[in-house]
Amino acid sequence: MIHIYCGDGKGKTSAATGLALRMAGYGKKILFIQFLKGSYTGELEIFKEIKNIKIMRCDREYGFTEEMTDKDKSEIIKCHNQNLMYALENMNAFDMIVLDEICAACNYRLAEKDTVITLMERYSGELVLTGRGPDKLFAEKADYISEIKKIKHPFDKGIIAREGIEY
Repeated sequence: MIHIYCGDGKGKTSAATGLALRMAGYGKKILFIQFLKGSYTGELEIFKEIKNIKIMRCDREYGFTEEMTDKDKSEIIKCHNQNLMYALENMNAFDMIVLDEICAACNYRLAEKDTVITLMERYSGELVLTGRGPDKLFAEKADYISEIKKIKHPFDKGIIAREGIEY
């Protein structure tokens, strides 16, 4: 089954993390790939302790896309696409694959959309995609789509992201 968590609200990664933890609790194997994220986030510590969750991400923070140099973009595209190929080539080793922020990565052309579509077509486990503005083809292939809508957010009052809540 294919799950998509999208929208402008907070909680897309949190929902995917919750699903991964639930699956891990049943002894299932999970591949959790984070796109557009290279800095520390709290879930990494817990994931490291759970033997049946494999986390993959780029090795550094590249910042917002508008701040990236051409070299940064080239490096992050290479990293993202290598991680996607790993998922495709090893999909049968996992009961769940999470592609966190893949929608945004594809929208910014920082990950190969066709590889995601191939994974969606070939993978028989639980595939979870998160991010704003999922591609129309992603939405057509999905079994679940949950939109998380922002009604109110502390950022609107100038409150910056908080440890343990937003990251």
